[in-house]
Amino acid sequence: MTQATLTAFFGWTAVIHIGVLLFATCMIYGLRGWITDVHARITGVEKDTLAPLYFQWLGTYKLLIFVFALVPWLALTIM
Repeated sequence: MTQATLTAFFGWTAVIHIGVLLFATCMIYGLRGWITDVHARITGVEKDTLAPLYFQWLGTYKLLIFVFALVPWLALTIM
């Protein structure tokens, strides 16, 4: 693989993951009541416990996007 191919790959990976993160954030905060009810029924977790879990999941996903998509793309772009 060439550097240009890897740069394009990591760039598009970052764009797709950021899109998924924004979609998930909008769904969680825009439809909070409905999503909380659905997840509470599916998983058996209390509704009060789900808000911190959502926040933790979004933060972890954002960190993984930075580490595995944005940083490699930035490093390849700088080279």
